[in-house]
Amino acid sequence: MSELKTRVVKKVTGDGAARPVAMVTGAAGGIGAAIVGRLVRAGMSVVMVDRDGAKASERAEGLACGGLVIEADLSEPSSAAEIMELVGEAVGRLDHLVNNAGFNRLKTIRNLGSDDWDAVMAVNLRAPALLAQQAIPFWEAQGAGAIVNIGSRVWQSGSIPAYTASKAGIVGLTRSLAVELGRLNVRVNAVAPSYVDTPFTRQTRTDADIAGMQEQALRITPLPRLGTAVDVANAVHFLLSDEASFITGEILHVCGGAQLAAQSYAFVSRD
Repeated sequence: MSELKTRVVKKVTGDGAARPVAMVTGAAGGIGAAIVGRLVRAGMSVVMVDRDGAKASERAEGLACGGLVIEADLSEPSSAAEIMELVGEAVGRLDHLVNNAGFNRLKTIRNLGSDDWDAVMAVNLRAPALLAQQAIPFWEAQGAGAIVNIGSRVWQSGSIPAYTASKAGIVGLTRSLAVELGRLNVRVNAVAPSYVDTPFTRQTRTDADIAGMQEQALRITPLPRLGTAVDVANAVHFLLSDEASFITGEILHVCGGAQLAAQSYAFVSRD
């Protein structure tokens, strides 16, 4: 059991009552921070959820969006209910849920342990499902809501087994929730990025690994550049916005066309 207690570590100043409220998990990371910034610029109040409460609080400085920073370990099943309870007490509503938090262990099938598998699935697949479940009372009361799950292009191309399976699962979860929650006027979509250079992508990889991944990503991408966290954030904002009000159950690839290629750029052996 994690020693990290789910708690509010910062209340962000601003007129939160006048804004739609969006929750972003993994908010301290590269893509998470870009999503938070984009949603704040769109006039939303943001609840930032991250295991690293101090880093998320630093990211929140100057946002003036009237939200919260919640420190939580999403690998713990109880964290979803605890997070939503804190949101209910401090904010009183939730309009949008962005399941961005991710976890990976670079293990091939030869050396993949059951603990590796469980750790990846807990954050990447179980947590989004439980957070959506715990958000239902907000959406029942409000009569509307929206979820964007962050997937990955690897659900099509294949890569590290546990991570790939979790992102393929996100596609299935997105479609399932779109059907079940549609009756509540809740839209559910996913964004599937290709290679984006972030600390999460780099984690235990060497500079040579990263250079190889970038080279391969450029080879299989029709557009002549790599994707950025801002590209992902813009797609998330679109799917949450009223401009996407009749879109649900979709997987939006933010890949520069790399989703057309069968070959993966992300596989790095750890045998």
